Amino acid sequence: MRAVGVGLFAVLACLALSGCSSLGGREEAAAAAALRFEENLRRAQALPGCDGLAPGTREELEETAGSPCPAALAALELPSASGVRRVDVYGHQARVVLDADTLFLSAFRDGWKVVAAGCSARPGLPYQCDLKGG
Repeated sequence: MRAVGVGLFAVLACLALSGCSSLGGREEAAAAAALRFEENLRRAQALPGCDGLAPGTREELEETAGSPCPAALAALELPSASGVRRVDVYGHQARVVLDADTLFLSAFRDGWKVVAAGCSARPGLPYQCDLKGG
């Protein structure tokens, strides 16, 4: 009976430790997706930038602008950012605070996608974002 208890403890400890290590990996993946998105914008490569958007965000951008995603994304003139200051992951959602922008991302089967960008914190209120999905 004692062996079962020790074995169970070992399994639970491994699960707890792997959960912590996977969080770091998820934070890194969210940060990498945010930086890829920003790099595409800096290089004026709107088409790859559009590929980094969540489907609902891309649809709303195109509907609001009345033009295809690459033209609509370029017209937004989102802030140019490069350095990661903070990453918070909550389940399938992430907030990536960069040196000049804050992005919100969601995890999809093919990786992290930008749900909102050009976001500014407002004390006591939700973030104000220039690009967001519905």
